[in-house]
Parts: sequence; C-alpha cells; structure tokens
Amino acid sequence: MSAGLTPQSLADRHRATLDTALDTIRTRGYWSPYPEHPKAYADAEEGKAAFEALLGHPFLFAAEQPGTDEWTGGERSPYGMELGVRYPHPDPDVLLPAMRAAMPAWREAGPLTRALVCLEILARINARTHEVAHAVMHTSGQAFTMAFQAGGPHAQDRGLEAVAYAYAEQVRAPQTAAWVKPQGKRDPLELRKSFTAVPRGIGLVIGCNTFPTWNGYPGLFASLATGNAVLVKPHPQAVLPLAITVSAARDVLSEAGFSPDLVCLAADRPGEGLAKTLAVRPEVRIVDYTGSTAFGDWLEANARQAQVYTEKAGVNTVVIDSTDDYRGMLSNLAFSLSLYSGQMCTTPQNLLIPRQGIDTEAGPRAYDEVVADLAAAVERLLGDDTRANALLGALVNPDVRARLEAASGMGEVALASREVAHPDFPGAVVRTPALVRLDAAKPDTEEVFMAECFGPVAFAVAVDSTAEALRLLRRTIRDHGAMTVGGYTTSPEVERQLEEVCWEECAQLSLNLTGGVYVNQTAAFSDFHGSGGNPAANAALCDAAFVAGRFRTVEVRRPA
Repeated sequence: MSAGLTPQSLADRHRATLDTALDTIRTRGYWSPYPEHPKAYADAEEGKAAFEALLGHPFLFAAEQPGTDEWTGGERSPYGMELGVRYPHPDPDVLLPAMRAAMPAWREAGPLTRALVCLEILARINARTHEVAHAVMHTSGQAFTMAFQAGGPHAQDRGLEAVAYAYAEQVRAPQTAAWVKPQGKRDPLELRKSFTAVPRGIGLVIGCNTFPTWNGYPGLFASLATGNAVLVKPHPQAVLPLAITVSAARDVLSEAGFSPDLVCLAADRPGEGLAKTLAVRPEVRIVDYTGSTAFGDWLEANARQAQVYTEKAGVNTVVIDSTDDYRGMLSNLAFSLSLYSGQMCTTPQNLLIPRQGIDTEAGPRAYDEVVADLAAAVERLLGDDTRANALLGALVNPDVRARLEAASGMGEVALASREVAHPDFPGAVVRTPALVRLDAAKPDTEEVFMAECFGPVAFAVAVDSTAEALRLLRRTIRDHGAMTVGGYTTSPEVERQLEEVCWEECAQLSLNLTGGVYVNQTAAFSDFHGSGGNPAANAALCDAAFVAGRFRTVEVRRPA
C-alpha cells in the first residue's frame, strides 16, 4: 500500500463504520452514515461545476484502462440536452486478461482490507455526491432532490450494506484451525488448516437507465469486497454516474497499492449490445443485472459460466379492503403513483378494489368513489407545477411516453395525464400519471393489467370481493412477479391472509401505509429490496445469498 492509504489509516477511518454496519444488518434498525439532505454537503456549486466540466469532453481516468480501442458516447438528458461525454470502448481480449491479472494481490489482501478499501471508495463517492446527483438527474430524468438522495447517499448505503454482508460471510470460517483427532494409545492425528475466501472471477455489472447507482452499487461492491475484479457496463443512456464511480474506485485502489484495473468501465457503441458479448465471456463469472425481463431471462439461460443475479420486471399490486385513515391512504397512494413518474421497479401498478366498495372510518365508499377520490388526491398533489416537477422528474425515454399515451385505449380513464412545463428545462418531457378504470370480470381485461406497464400508468381494477383480490394477487405474483405488494385493511383476518399470500409467493409486503413511508421506498440495512423468490428478481438486496455465491472457501491442510 502507498503511504497515503495504509491498513492502519484505513482502519482508523472506516473500521467503526464497518462495525456499525455489521451490527445494523443484524438489528435491522434505521442507520445511515451518509446524510441524505443536500445542505449537509458544502460543495453544491463545486459539484455542479464539476459535472458541467465533464460535458462535451472525453472522460479520462487517472490511470488509463487497458485495451481501449476507440471512444464512444451519445447520452441525451431527459431534460433535453446532449451530454457530449465520450468514454473508452474496450477490447475485451485485452481488458479482461488485465483485470484477471490484478486479482491475486486483491485476493491475498483478505476480507478486512478489501472491506476497508471499499469503504474508502464509498467515502470518495460521497464527497462527490453533488456531482453524482447532477449526473444521475441528467441521465435518468429524476428530479434533482431524488437524484441527490437515491443516486447519492441511498445508493451509497446500499453499497455499504453489500460490503457488510460480504465481510460477514467471508469471516464466518476462521482463517486457520488446529485439527487434532485422538487415536487412543497411539499419537493423535494432527493437521494445520487454513481457509481462504477465493473469488469466482470477474464480476460484470450491467447498469440500468433509471437508477444507475442505486441498482449498480450492490453488485459492484459485493463482488469487489469478495475479491473479484468488476467490469461496469452502464446503460448507454446512463454512463456518466457509473463512470464517476469507476474513476473514484480506480483512484482509491491505486493509492492503496492495488491495480486500478480491478474496476473498469465498458461503454458500448450505439446499438452494439456489448452486454451480451461480455456476459458469456469465460473470464466473467458473476453477472449483476437490472432491467427488462426479456434480457434478464436471456442472461439466466445463456451466461451459464457465471453466477447471475437479476432484477427484472414485476406487476406490483395493492389490495384495498378497508381503512381507518381514508385520507391518509389516498395521500400515500397518490404520492407513490407520482414519485419519479412511476418509473420505479417498486411503483404500484394494479389497485385491486372490491366493486361493492370499501369500509372507512367515515363510512363506506363505493368503488367509483374510491377511484374518483384517488384521482382527486393525485390532482391535489400535482396541481402546482413547481411541486409537480419536483416529484415527477422527466420521462426517461420515448417508450415510457408511448405507454402513457396509449393508456386511453386500455380502459376508461379516471384521471388523464397532463403535460407539465419545466421552467429550467423546456425540452423536458414531464407528465402527470394516468389512472385507468378496469373491471376484472370483463373479457380480455387481464391481458391489460397482468402485463407490466412501466411508467406513470396505474389501473384501478374492480374485483368481485377481497377474497377474489387475494386470489388475483397470488396469481399475479406467481406468474409475473412483484417487487412490492401493498395492502389496506382493518380486518385481522384479511391482514393474515395478505401475509399468507406473500409468505407463500415470496413477495415483500407493506400494510396500511398512510404517513411518510411509501410502498415504493426501501431503506438499506433494514428493508430487503425484492425477495429473490418470485419472477421479478432472483436475488434480494441485500441478504447473505446475494454475496455468498461470489466467493468460495478453499482449504489447505498440512501436517502439524
């Protein structure tokens, strides 16, 4: 290690944070070492200036990556501007062997050193949170505050959480052991044994457009902390946040005396499909992916040499049976449907409502009334354009816009989407959500709401009864998956039945949320994002299973 980053200096800086993270993943309480409010960071203007300085230029690393054969780019902000950043395009035949060659020293460093180096990387990223936030905003379309929080400290939390799980699993076995087997009157058999956490190989992180850091950091840091090199292949329209991340990682690795080629960037040419090429390379032994079901299924079927972790698409459902806080329920759902224009893998899509209506603390409300009241709650929430822009952000790509514009042909529109002008970015496509009424009993209706409709479209589905809603919920999770499930009920029996469905079909459930916590938000160290047990995802962020397959323990035995 260099004089700047020694084992002792890393321990002095980060060991207490690691220990708290290890404790928190056991207690599952609230904790974060990274403040989520922008005012907690003093470099707001410097961060914005650093982001702007990157625009229109090649993205250069302090230590050049091996195997760069050309430069590529093409990101366009959902807010209407071209970023103009160019990134190194890799020759895999050169880059992957160089990454593989960097791994032995990293393996030999051991779990603790790797964890502390990862925490230093996260600290460097945290110091650049304002810069990263602007990069996330202008690649994902998130509004600035959300880009700052979800793309910054919340993503960093998820990275640290993965490091904590990785460290805990690697040290579960001791480094050495003395083995003595009595032999009666003869001398005992004695062996000295050593146990080493051995990485699988190169980890490939295939980034997504909507949450490049939040979804990218768990796999990146889980693989790196378990001794693997990591190749980051961002979404072509969301390269910059992960390029900044890779740059920070390479700087820290160099300062700590390791090869920077343990973390590299792979930006592809427009339409190249580099992820497919890389995913089946023999050097790639781990794949982390967030995105469409079609490509996730392809990875699981074809990247057979690798351990593949996927978060794909699901149909998130809310069962509305009854409530003792009707206004709170409506406000909570309105926010959940509106946040980031519904462009979250956890946003509710289907609201299952008995056609005879629901019971509330103010008396019964018919299905039509519930739908109309929810539409009014969304309109109240987004009636002011300034507030609407702060919640909605911009539509991330034309496909989302096309689905929203097709909503009027899917059923009876209870709430039409409207265009919102953005005062700072006239090129931004900002739209409020649409709410569509459907009847589950009508022919062909299931074809509409049983398919994921990613973006700001929700379906208020009339069902015969709560019992029918529960049956439909079960089938939805089993056949199509769900990242989140919501339920509203005052009945202990219905609550138990909701839990039973989610236990049996392995889906994460939120009950009776009426305040400042929403079904589409999860907290690192406490909440599990996805379950890994239904078709929406084969892994959970983050649990022991997410890290344990990234390394193997190799034993060496010697006579004592």
